Amino acid sequence: MKNLILTLTISAFVFGCQHSHEHTHDKPTETVELYDYDVEEKIASMGIVLKEPPAPVANYVNAVRTQNLVFLAGKGPNLPEGGYVTGKVGIDLTIEEGYEAAKLVAQAQLSALKAEIGDLNKVVRIVKVLGMVNCAPDFGNQPEVINGFSDTLVEVFGERGKHARAAVGMGSLPRNIAVEIEMIVEVQE
Repeated sequence: MKNLILTLTISAFVFGCQHSHEHTHDKPTETVELYDYDVEEKIASMGIVLKEPPAPVANYVNAVRTQNLVFLAGKGPNLPEGGYVTGKVGIDLTIEEGYEAAKLVAQAQLSALKAEIGDLNKVVRIVKVLGMVNCAPDFGNQPEVINGFSDTLVEVFGERGKHARAAVGMGSLPRNIAVEIEMIVEVQE
């Protein structure tokens, strides 16, 4: 009798899973309107110019997409006229200059994200940001510097731009750049 009950229970479970599975995948995926404004028009109105991101300088790619998540490689503060904002924040640069450098990184990451997904209106959420600040060992204002990046993303995407974040100090960064920032973004599939 126990075997019969067990067999019936397993059969009901398997049938339920198959039945449930069939119905969840019959529906076509549809694009949902996420914003009541055009994100790319908002970016242009902020004076941000999105450019084709430069090719990586080593053996990596600018972005990796896995299902609905995009992982963006670290970017530095590219100057419009070329080169980078360099130096240690708290020694060579003020907190305000570091904040402005982080805003430049936001521009670079938005460019890389657009190159990967084609339309920034597909952004569902900025999930995670890792901000690294080139600074002296006793410098403790990394969050104020990385706010330049975070504030820009919230201005662009509204509530969807709010993210989990780490802002840390580094003894050095590649080519002596002032900040380097990575991010993870959820997008529509």
